[in-house]
Amino acid sequence: MRSIGEMGRDSGLGVSALRFYDRVGVLPPARVDPATGYRWYAPEQLDEARLLARLRQAGMPLADVRLVLAAWSGGDTGLVPRLLDGHLRRLERELADARGALSAVRARLGHKESTMTTTTRTRTARLTVPAAEFAAALDSVRFAVGTDPELPVLGGILFDVEGEDLHVVATDRYRMAVARASTTGHGGERVQLTAPAPLVDAMRALLTGDFPALLTVDGDGIELETQGRRVAGHGLGEEFPDYRRLTRLPEGRRIPLDVPALRQGLAGQDGERCALVLTDTVTVADEAVESGLEPGYGSGVAGDRVGVNPAFLLDALAVGDDMLLEYVGPKAPLVLLRSGTEDAFSLLMPCTLDA
Repeated sequence: MRSIGEMGRDSGLGVSALRFYDRVGVLPPARVDPATGYRWYAPEQLDEARLLARLRQAGMPLADVRLVLAAWSGGDTGLVPRLLDGHLRRLERELADARGALSAVRARLGHKESTMTTTTRTRTARLTVPAAEFAAALDSVRFAVGTDPELPVLGGILFDVEGEDLHVVATDRYRMAVARASTTGHGGERVQLTAPAPLVDAMRALLTGDFPALLTVDGDGIELETQGRRVAGHGLGEEFPDYRRLTRLPEGRRIPLDVPALRQGLAGQDGERCALVLTDTVTVADEAVESGLEPGYGSGVAGDRVGVNPAFLLDALAVGDDMLLEYVGPKAPLVLLRSGTEDAFSLLMPCTLDA
């Protein structure tokens, strides 16, 4: 017999997915210990679990998955090819519909670009930033820079200068980080430029000590000078997403974080998702009670449960130990911010825990 932890590792489904498929009756365990609630799976269920993982990877609805597994386990393999072919035809229809919808969106974008009135705006800013404050701001957002070659504009950090404020922003779509540094010397209109990550890293390397740094944005060029050293380069030349709109969220419930304990709990997670339990603090849901290893707490703990990518959350927690989590709802981004300040925060998209 396999514990749920062993079954999750061997099948590729994961513990939370196996719990879900048990709850909905798709893949119940062969035995549940009446005293501990531990789930145990028979050896022959491994092939069934692996088949289930492939079907869900292909996006097959649960109703059809049930039929495939029932036919497969019952030896009626004649039904399975018809179900697979029907799902494939449905995917092809959905793809054709998606192509049509995206073509319509592209046409609307093209019409909007051709009808917009071009306005001239100032693209030059010259400002002074405290080196330590600037370095801290860059360190707070660097982890969220994207690496998708299809979206090169997300492979950099946005420098957004307006009045006496400099905001730096990074996002890879699944998370976004924003930080602010105070400046002097500009005080004018808004100027934006997205600098590629290697250029930002070179700038960050100059920001040592407590010295002023002179930052200049001129057209598509950006330059940093401090302590007689200088780094300059060009922006990515694409418009960065409107981060102000993306960070406009309803007010949520703020929960103080025990960051060292949360880091420790996340360090033991080796998958792409894990569950957080939100009560008067935030803890990682203990899967040990389900894996048959040792008693702990699991789905019986009161409080909201939300799925996250543990590696992404660890990145967001690296900026300090005095942090809060703001919880808006199960489908809304989680907001992580430092206690007592709104100058640096990050958003993290939740993951589904069902499958």
